[in-house]
Amino acid sequence: MPGIYLSYPFCAQKCTFCNFASGVHGAATEQRYTESLLQELRSARLPFTPDTLYFGGGTPSTLSTESLTAIFAALPYAFREVTIEAAPGTLTPERVGHWRALGINRVSLGVQSFVTEELRRTGRRHTAETVTGDIALLRSHGIENFNIDLIAGLPGQTVASWQESLSWIERLAPPHVSVYMFEIDEDSHLGQEVLLNGKRCGAPCLPSEELTATLYETAVTTLATLGIPRYEISNFARPGAESLHNLKYWKLHPYIGFGADAHSFDGARRWQNPESIEAYIKRGDRPATEPADATEHFWVGLRLMQGIEPSPEEWCTHQQPIGRLLQQGLLERTASTLKLTPRGVMLSNEVFEEFLPA
Repeated sequence: MPGIYLSYPFCAQKCTFCNFASGVHGAATEQRYTESLLQELRSARLPFTPDTLYFGGGTPSTLSTESLTAIFAALPYAFREVTIEAAPGTLTPERVGHWRALGINRVSLGVQSFVTEELRRTGRRHTAETVTGDIALLRSHGIENFNIDLIAGLPGQTVASWQESLSWIERLAPPHVSVYMFEIDEDSHLGQEVLLNGKRCGAPCLPSEELTATLYETAVTTLATLGIPRYEISNFARPGAESLHNLKYWKLHPYIGFGADAHSFDGARRWQNPESIEAYIKRGDRPATEPADATEHFWVGLRLMQGIEPSPEEWCTHQQPIGRLLQQGLLERTASTLKLTPRGVMLSNEVFEEFLPA
């Protein structure tokens, strides 16, 4: 089934590691953006009936009651799952109560770490106690479906500090956890510091790639022990708590994106809205589309632990790279499926490159 993604690229502060098209802007810009988003939503003619809605950011948890109400009025659909990304510390009883009334039934908390020193190096202001209070608030309003984001490889992170973050997962018992291996991006503040051999943002104390991989593998083992197995490279869930919306991306189901830098896919073509807020507000014609690549599910679907089922033609066309990756122990095959091995997960970028268009 298709889905809708809404981009809300506004934050109270910019994290040092962030390279998203989001940032800190004034109230006037935020108002203009919201008006443009509503205009885009109201003028849209969807070729399908969506069943999931995802508010991404930025920090959409700071959207006002009035703005959220107007957005939902422009989306008169019966969604199975409505997710909103939230920064810890932005939740209030009034806000969560309004979310529940509008039909928001899933919240993704951008926790990143439960260790105060690690959070401060990234520019985050919350604490483990903040997250504990937020989760209690969600549960008190009947929102049991929530996700906790963690990042392995933050500046100053150690095996001991990572174990501390994972111990909070055991205490809080979330149904879903996302674990991302930290990658330096030269477009982020931290990336710039690393390139310039600077001292800010914790640049001198970044863990090695080897340690980051160890932290990730520790999370895989720990979460499985807690009954939260991995179902996608970066995502772990108790059975039945998988993100219905995000599964659309990996299974190549259609979705339409609204807002700055939002991407869309109708099953055959892809397109993207202007990246910056100002360019989005001033946008003119609908963005140009480009055909989807025939090999996409090799480097998108293979992210899922269940793997993919290549067609007979694909087995033949990609016989050489498949054979090579099987021999290297990066892929494994059953009668009809192909999936990453545990080693293949750690080297997934190398695997996917084998199937990218030339």
